[in-house]
Amino acid sequence: MLRRLVLTFAASAAALSAVPSAPATALPATAVGPLTALGSPTNLGSVSTSGLALMPPPARDEDSRDRLTVTVHDSGSGADGTYELRCHPDGGSHPDVSGACGALDRGARWGKDPFAPVSPGTMCTMQYGGPATAHVTGTWAGRPVDARFDRVDGCQISRWNGLAPLLPDLRS
Repeated sequence: MLRRLVLTFAASAAALSAVPSAPATALPATAVGPLTALGSPTNLGSVSTSGLALMPPPARDEDSRDRLTVTVHDSGSGADGTYELRCHPDGGSHPDVSGACGALDRGARWGKDPFAPVSPGTMCTMQYGGPATAHVTGTWAGRPVDARFDRVDGCQISRWNGLAPLLPDLRS
């Protein structure tokens, strides 16, 4: 949460530095109130209070949680169905909430999307992992997720296995 706030502030400050300076205008008390904890609201380094009106509102707690809906079909493992997963704090109807949240947290790296499709032109082994499919939607790390998974070749199997236990572990 703190990291997101810092990144939002940094991005806003960078955007404001590109905006031509304008005469300072009065801000509503609600915009100035929370800044008093940082010191004087009129002395924020190179950012003037006139630009604060351009900053996005702070994230609400309910918006900052990681929430996913996982739908699995034809897995043959008894794991078919639709599951809800909430992380930070953990919860939902997923059969392994802590394992799935932990796997996603361990796989989270700057610049890497755990839900990204296989890059076009990737050479993949021609093996078939079965008819299982999955669809994951929701929000992870503040970004929307809408990803589909199957096991039609070696790359897709590896992509699926990389998200276990979010997706059922179908390795024999």
